[in-house]
Amino acid sequence: MAATFHYLLPFSPSLKQPISPPTPWISSCKLISDSTASPATSQLKRQRGQVSVSVAFNPSGNYDLSLEDFENESPKVEPPMPPTEGRFEIVIDNDIIRLLDLSPFQSVTGITSPSSANPKEFLERTIGFTINYTRDDPNDLRELSELADIRLWFLRLDSTYPWLPVLLDWRAGELARYAAMLVPHQMSMRMGVVFNPEALELFVMNKVFIVYSWLKQHGVPKPRLKTSDMARMLGFGIGDELFDLIDKHPVSPS
Repeated sequence: MAATFHYLLPFSPSLKQPISPPTPWISSCKLISDSTASPATSQLKRQRGQVSVSVAFNPSGNYDLSLEDFENESPKVEPPMPPTEGRFEIVIDNDIIRLLDLSPFQSVTGITSPSSANPKEFLERTIGFTINYTRDDPNDLRELSELADIRLWFLRLDSTYPWLPVLLDWRAGELARYAAMLVPHQMSMRMGVVFNPEALELFVMNKVFIVYSWLKQHGVPKPRLKTSDMARMLGFGIGDELFDLIDKHPVSPS
């Protein structure tokens, strides 16, 4: 049985370098293009609800590649929707970030340890972040996701709560921003985040394995659909064959 793994983000014909072949176990991986979509960006919608997140895709993974062609041809990325009302809001600042202090997350959500989280409440209310960060250099124009100390804080958060992406406020762009904290990327004024494709694929697959098993462990209805929706928000379609393989060879939670 082969696991099906679909790319939902079409690549740009202006890039001549080919995409690296998929990992061997993804034998039926296909690249899906949509003639109505922008060459390098796509509006991805969850199956239930009017939710869209813009994620750009650089299939060459070449960080020396100029994005000027993309910016001339692609429409400007629309801003995310407003935050979900009543969501859990995690506020962090320079001191919290510098100390790698996760207590703001723990105090707001009540999740003091990875095993204490009940996903059902958080799936409904969702989680978001407010980053009050003052730059040492006022002329530093980098985005927050390009600053090493902020990324390190999110890296510690993710290593402690690896299932967190499924609980984020997707409609407000929190999933894409969270991924940008952990996945190599470039920033484009018109396209937003331009992810390294191989790094993004590894990130998404890692989260699929973790989130699906975690949702099943807690008895969340339709864990396959929820996990697939999460992957779809970042541009990837997951076939049932992959979930069948996971179910056939389960791993006991630690």
